[in-house]
Amino acid sequence: MSLEKRTLKSGDGFEFSAWFLPADGEKKGNLVLVQEIFGVNKYMKEAMARFAAEGFDVIAPSMFDRQAMDFATDTHTDQDIANGGGYARANGLEPAMMDIAACVGHMGGKACITGFCYGGSMAYFAACNIPGIQAASCYYGSLLSAAKDTPPKAPTIAHFGRLDPHIPMEGVAEFVGARDDVPVYVYDEAGHGFARQGTEDHHAQGDALAFQRTLDLFNSVL
Repeated sequence: MSLEKRTLKSGDGFEFSAWFLPADGEKKGNLVLVQEIFGVNKYMKEAMARFAAEGFDVIAPSMFDRQAMDFATDTHTDQDIANGGGYARANGLEPAMMDIAACVGHMGGKACITGFCYGGSMAYFAACNIPGIQAASCYYGSLLSAAKDTPPKAPTIAHFGRLDPHIPMEGVAEFVGARDDVPVYVYDEAGHGFARQGTEDHHAQGDALAFQRTLDLFNSVL
């Protein structure tokens, strides 16, 4: 089966888009996949397919529909970064949590969650706030250090690249010091976007290890 675009209703009544991809073969569980600031672009759809191949029904909400319906870009120009970053700030946390919660409900009330960059931060907040989240794997979320005093309510892991120019290791260390309930993995030769296959940011070894750790976590709760 192929990707299917669906329309979901958030907790405030707002209708937003979400991409759905069924498990390839026998289904293990549900997964909410949260985008980078660049929307549900080709890289996020490829990530969806990667998890679907492991037995997950995957849904990826279009997180900035309140700002720009179906915003997605495959390029990462300065203007793309400014647009996506601006949409993320304008959207705020509460609408993001409502949209993710709607995805969990749409998937039957239980789901694992993962996310990248902006999505990594949102995945962490979802694990702290949304009932039905079974486990969370957070990739290079810059807001985790600011959320270090907030405990997740589901098993959660986090991944960072030591060479990430956007996330200081001091902040990661603060998070590690505050949250001994969250395993944190730092990949020494990786930078930001190291799990984004097909780009110059991709770091194959770190990506493969983080993906296996993510699967191990998700499989442990299913």
